Amino acid sequence: MEVDLEPKVLDTSSMTEKGYEEFGCSHYRRRCKIRAPCCDEIFDCRHCHNDAKNSIEIDPFDRHEVPRHDIKRVICSLCDREQDVQQHCINCGVCMGKYFCSKCNFFDDDVSKKQYHCDGCGICRIGGAENFFHCDKCGCCYSMMMKNSHKCVEKAMHHNCAVCFEFLFDTTKEITVLPCGHTIHLECVREMERHSQYSCPVCSKSFCDMTRVWERLDRDVASTGMPQIYQNRRVWILCNDCGENSEVNFHFVAHKCPICSSYNTKLTRGRIATGSSEIMKTV
Repeated sequence: MEVDLEPKVLDTSSMTEKGYEEFGCSHYRRRCKIRAPCCDEIFDCRHCHNDAKNSIEIDPFDRHEVPRHDIKRVICSLCDREQDVQQHCINCGVCMGKYFCSKCNFFDDDVSKKQYHCDGCGICRIGGAENFFHCDKCGCCYSMMMKNSHKCVEKAMHHNCAVCFEFLFDTTKEITVLPCGHTIHLECVREMERHSQYSCPVCSKSFCDMTRVWERLDRDVASTGMPQIYQNRRVWILCNDCGENSEVNFHFVAHKCPICSSYNTKLTRGRIATGSSEIMKTV
C-alpha cells in the first residue's frame, strides 16, 4: 500500500479572499465591523455609527461621533471573532480589508479608489498618492494640477460646506476648489448652477466666466431709461470680484464696477448729487 508522504500545503490565498465583496455597508465593502469605544456598540463602519447616533430620533444631548483613531476592536464578518484592529482575522485568517491602514484603523476591499494615508491630513484619502500633494497652509490634499496655481486659504477644508453644511475635511463626497480658494462639494456647486447662482457662498466672488452675463446686463441697463428724478443720483458700490469701492450712477437694473466691469456688486451707501433740488424735495 502506497502512503502519500507529500506535505499538505494550506491554500491560504483562498482563505484570505473568502467573502470578498460580500460584506460591508453603503459606505465601504469590507469583511469586518467595528466596536465603537464611545458607546460600546457594533456598527459596519464609523459612518454608520455617526449616522445612527446623530439622527433626529436621538436626544441632542446623546448625539456624538466616533473618532477613527480611537477604534481598538473589530469583529470579523465571517466568523464573528472580536479582536484587536489588524488586517487578517486571528481566528479564520480572512483578510478583513484589501486596503488596511493601521493609523486610521480603516478597512476597505474596494482598492479601485486608490486609497492612501496622508500624514499631513492625518487620515486616509482616495485617488492615489502620486496624484495629490499636501498643502501645509491649506491643511489638506489637492490635485497635483493645482500645485503651482492654487490660492492658499488657511484650513481650507476644516469647515462645513457652505451649501449643505457637511464637514468637508473628511467627507466621502467629491469636492472642488473655487478660484477664490474656498472649497465646496462638487455636487453643491452644480446645484447652485442649476439655480443660476454663480458666486462663492463664502466670499461672493464669481467662480466662472461671467462675460456673457455682463454683456447682457450692459444691454439691459442701456435699454432701461431712468426717471429724471434719479438721473443725477450717485451711489457707492463694493465689487465682490475685485474688492474695490467705487462711486457710480444709480440704476434700477444693476451697478457695474468701473474697475473690472463686473456686475457682481452691492450697494454700500448712496448720496444725492449736489444741486439736484428735485431729488432733495422727494427725500
